[in-house]
Amino acid sequence: MTTPTRLPDTTPLTERGDLAELMVASIQRYLLRETDKAVGRRSRHWHRDASSPDAYAASIEKNRRRLARIIGAQDSRPSPELSFLSDLPAKPLARGPNYHIHAVRWRTLARVDAEGLLLDPKRTPRAHIVALPDADWTPERLAGLEAGHHGSFAARLAQSGCRVLIPLLLDRDCLHSGLAAVRMTNQPHREFVYRAAFELGHHLIGFEVQKVLAAVDWFESGPIGVIGYGEGGLIALYAAALDQRITAAGISGYFQSRQALWREPIYRNLFGLLREFGDAEIASLVAPRSLVIEACPQPAIDGPPAPQEGRGGAAPGRIITPPTSQVAAEFQRAKELIGDLDADFRLVHSPKPCADPFLENYLRALGVQRLAAPGPSPRRLRDLPDAEHRRERQFRQLVDHTQTLLARAEFTRKKFWSKADASNSKAWERSSRRYRRYLWDRVIGRLPAPRIAPRPRSRLVYREKKYTGYEVVLDVYRDVFAYGILLVPKGISIGEQRPLVICQHGLEGRPQDLADPACDNPAYHRYACRLAE
Repeated sequence: MTTPTRLPDTTPLTERGDLAELMVASIQRYLLRETDKAVGRRSRHWHRDASSPDAYAASIEKNRRRLARIIGAQDSRPSPELSFLSDLPAKPLARGPNYHIHAVRWRTLARVDAEGLLLDPKRTPRAHIVALPDADWTPERLAGLEAGHHGSFAARLAQSGCRVLIPLLLDRDCLHSGLAAVRMTNQPHREFVYRAAFELGHHLIGFEVQKVLAAVDWFESGPIGVIGYGEGGLIALYAAALDQRITAAGISGYFQSRQALWREPIYRNLFGLLREFGDAEIASLVAPRSLVIEACPQPAIDGPPAPQEGRGGAAPGRIITPPTSQVAAEFQRAKELIGDLDADFRLVHSPKPCADPFLENYLRALGVQRLAAPGPSPRRLRDLPDAEHRRERQFRQLVDHTQTLLARAEFTRKKFWSKADASNSKAWERSSRRYRRYLWDRVIGRLPAPRIAPRPRSRLVYREKKYTGYEVVLDVYRDVFAYGILLVPKGISIGEQRPLVICQHGLEGRPQDLADPACDNPAYHRYACRLAE
């Protein structure tokens, strides 16, 4: 190949700067505009009937099922089964003023268990509660068994006469994220499981909601509540939205507008969520039952663990505390969505998580009239569970579960494709249309067709012996353009047709990796140039 001829940049195609970066920025602006518009468009997915509680529940049932599909919480659960992690169940782990604490495990899915603590009152429970810590809090912290930590709200609920079950949530450390024989990453454990599950139509949020609902399966009849802080608040909100057996939900340090969800950690990413659901819409699924929101400081997460010792690959994402006005606005939107329905929705502002006013309002929603005053810390009667081994067990179980789902996927696909008719080409064309629509709408994500002319602009950038190269931009939407490089063989006669090949680079690549005669990328070796030649 001859030395490429590079032409001077004398005909700007668009704004000054790197065209690829400008294109990405234009797409980001478009998506942010569409996200802002999504709130106003959500009403087309809802047909609420607030004439009575039963009519309302029936009118939102399809939305409830769609939310379950989005978070991957559709799998059936086995019969409820809770076991004590001790040879002597009668000997508790610790003893509080009027309750015992046990280390427990309960079945969730076929090979997935939940683990945590059960705070069991000595008398008949006034209510049954699943209390969810933030992802980086242990169950022991909520139970008051970790000295020097605030946040033992589960102990207060138990002192108030409630049976409280505290699951462990997957944390944000990266100790086990990877395969030691291949490569370790700095992806938080939550992200590592999210990535494995997402491709299979499942999600970490769905797995943890299933753990909560398995606990609800086990509880006896009576008032049932869920309450959580931070990531636990997220799981509590979704669980209450999906299961009408839950009488009341308490959400601390999570509720807000989700228009900036793309800035949050990737393990909160849910495909297609914002088209139909913000936090207000999810809250509307809790109605006509009770919901108490606490606006308070959220967990401060400034990104994944720092890359070190060859560990990398984690996605960026932050969790910051929103202004209380934003929480109040989203809460007000939820109230407006349910209209005149008689639902007990309350908003509490607190300087710290799970403060007394929040817990008092939550207990009243469950029919418990008094929050017990803070009592002495529970007294340990034996060693606490090995927190690190428990954490690794829970992580490994979920990773293994995703691999089981993967092994079953070919049979799931076979069932899914059972309505496709491959007896002849016409039958295939007809019967496969629904699958094409499904792929576009439910897997890739269909964007609206462009309504503006492409208005192609080009600039000559390469003049080679056998072909000429042009930078090209095409308008797609307002302020959004596509960018690439067009290589045209020399000697094409007027009216002559040649094959057109669209060449695509990979993640983090550029068109130049394939089409620049001076660039020999080891993954591509100028194959676009060779095709043009």
